[in-house]
Parts: sequence; C-alpha cells; structure tokens
Amino acid sequence: MRDCIEKLPGAFFLSFPEKKDFLISEVAERFPHFGNPVFYGDLVYYPGAKASFASVPNAEVSTVGAKAAGVSCGCASSTICEGDVAADGEPVAVEVPYWCATAMLEPKKVEFASIGEAARLLKEIQRNWGSYQFTQFRRAALIQEKLPYINTKEKQFPFTIPSSPIGLYTLLDSNHMVFSEKTSSSLPAGLFRFVEDHVNPPSRAYLKIQEALVRFAEFFGRDGSGTESSAKIGGTADARAGVVAREAGGTADGCNSLAGRGTERADSVIPKEGERCFDAGACPGGWTWVLRKLGCNVLAVDRAPLADSLMNDPCVSFMTHDAFTLKPQDLGFFDWVFSDVICYPERLYDWVLMWLESGMCRNMICTIKMQGATDWSLVKKFADIPNSKVVHLCYNKHELTWLHSGVAK
Repeated sequence: MRDCIEKLPGAFFLSFPEKKDFLISEVAERFPHFGNPVFYGDLVYYPGAKASFASVPNAEVSTVGAKAAGVSCGCASSTICEGDVAADGEPVAVEVPYWCATAMLEPKKVEFASIGEAARLLKEIQRNWGSYQFTQFRRAALIQEKLPYINTKEKQFPFTIPSSPIGLYTLLDSNHMVFSEKTSSSLPAGLFRFVEDHVNPPSRAYLKIQEALVRFAEFFGRDGSGTESSAKIGGTADARAGVVAREAGGTADGCNSLAGRGTERADSVIPKEGERCFDAGACPGGWTWVLRKLGCNVLAVDRAPLADSLMNDPCVSFMTHDAFTLKPQDLGFFDWVFSDVICYPERLYDWVLMWLESGMCRNMICTIKMQGATDWSLVKKFADIPNSKVVHLCYNKHELTWLHSGVAK
C-alpha cells in the first residue's frame, strides 16, 4: 500500500474555526507565491506553498526538520528564523499563516480499500494522529477508533502542551485520504479548549489569558535539549532562576499538568505567587482574576472599576486612569505586564516599546486587536522584537497575541 502513496506539492492549512476567510486573505497578502487555493472544508490546499525565506524575511514557520538538520538560531523552540537551513543549504520549513491552526507540511494522498487498511497505514508511519473531516464523518470516526488513543477532552488550566509530534489526516471520499505525519502543531488538529468556569470569572476574557500563558510556557519554557537557555529568554541565569520549564516529553493524553510536576518546573514559567503584575485595561477583571488565582499581586488600571470581588481583594490595587498614559518609572518594576486594551495596533506598539526600553518589566503579553484591514508590516514589527512571538489563539477573535519573555536590551 505504501507504493500507492502519492506525495503532493505544497501544504494544506487548517484554519482556526470560523477563520477561513481570514486565512485566505492573509495568504493572498503575505504569501502570494503560494498560488490559488483548493478547498476541503476549512482545510485549504496551496500546491505552490513552499519555503521562501527570501520572500518573507523572519516569517512564522514550522519546526519540521530543524532538529534533524541540527540547526538552531537561539529563538524559542517552536520557531525557525531566517537563515536556518538543512545540510544541503535548502530552507527547512514552509511558512505557516497566523490564521492556520495546523498545517500539513509534507502532504500525501493515498487510496484505501477499508477502514482497517487506512488505520494500518497511519499506524505504520507513527503513533499519534489527529483528524479533521469535512465529509465521511462516520467512516473517519471508525478509522480513529482503530488508532492509538488521543485525548481531545477539555483541559484544566494550567497544562503543558506536549512536544511529541502528531500527524493529521482528512478523508476526501470513502476511499481516498490526504495526510501528513509532519504538522506545525503538536496539538490534535492544532486546537484545544479549556474546561470553563461559568460562575466565578468576571468575563470570558479569562480564557484568553489562560491560553496565552500556556502558549508562553510552550514557546519560552523549554529548548531542544530540555535544559535552561538564557539566550532564549533574556537576562542572566541567576535572574531567571526557576523561569524555564523542562518538558518531560509529550504523551498520548495531549497534556501534562503544570501543577505539581516536581523537577519539570513548568509552572515556574507562568506568573506565580508573589510576582507583581500590571493589567492594563483590566475591566471587568477577567485577566486580573486569573492572575490572582495564580497568587500574583496585581495593579489593575482602567476607566471603569473591576468586579466587586476583585475591588475588595487586598492583593489587587486599582487605579482609574488611561493605562497607556502612565509612565513605567512612576509605577515601578513588574514581573509581568499585560494588555487587552481595545486600541489601534500602532498605539500598542509604541506603548510596548516604551515599557521595553524602560527596563521596568520582564515579561509581556498583549492582544493586538485589528482595526479594519490587517497591517502585516506592523505585525512583523511586533514579531521582530527580540525574544518575542506573535500567535493567534484559539480564544482570540479578530486579533493576534504578542508574547515577550525577558527584558529587551
């Protein structure tokens, strides 16, 4: 059956739910050389997609082949930067759009005669497989039942995103499927959801900061060797003691709890008890609520007050003000600075630079809220800030999230 596998050119991009139009628009603007798309539900195939660092400098790209090629740029383990090449001098990855949840990076097509035959083919290639389907749902479910178990249940915050690879397959009809063992995400179909608390948080925005922190730990909490790397995070090893996690290795259940992991110390990457946090645009308090649950001391700033439970919390200091007009030198040093403020991305970028240049913060997480058409050149400016990562979160709407670890020098 392996003799019947057809290697396909290009890549398949699975959009985030309800974000296919955003994905198509982004590819048209950022990667016009990908050519015309072919649609399979939310899975979009670009036969012309290929690595092209020269056309899109510092683009967001997948990690496929990085460790095998022995390349490293000192960035977060989930990123390959311009200039990373394989032994033969060729680029090692395909550029992945922000609106893509996961990408089939080495797509193949195969014909199969039965459910068992399809499952055997996938199992012969590797253990872990995620599924995206736009047709043949029952048949795909029966194939998935014959594959090793993958836990797609809702996750409790916090948890560790696994590092073990996971493939993706899609049925085209009852006897043909496309698949790729190499994908751009180690999550099933690139997605996860949290177990939601419908009682205590002041707003559903709490889900966004929870995901941002999980992603922060994924990008900045480990490197390829599983050891701490001051070059990736910034600052000295002494100043960052306990900040970097050690990933024990992904498992089939799709997550490892950050709490109580012993030597893994992944929980040290996210805000912890006693750390000082600045929550800009905090009302009604969803982000502050998460930070307090983690034991942080929070300065919350907005023009409207927080929920009463947070306003009465002795570890929350509230200030009625425009957060963007406050000077870092007047507020003091923060371990974490957060912003979910509704503002033009240009203003956010200037505010971010002010904080980084002040040296008064260590880590930052900010929502880049799009105002009309996306200015990709401005998004690139955020991504180009050292020790930074721009991502689209499962809980983002028409917005991206900027993550920064360490003090920019």
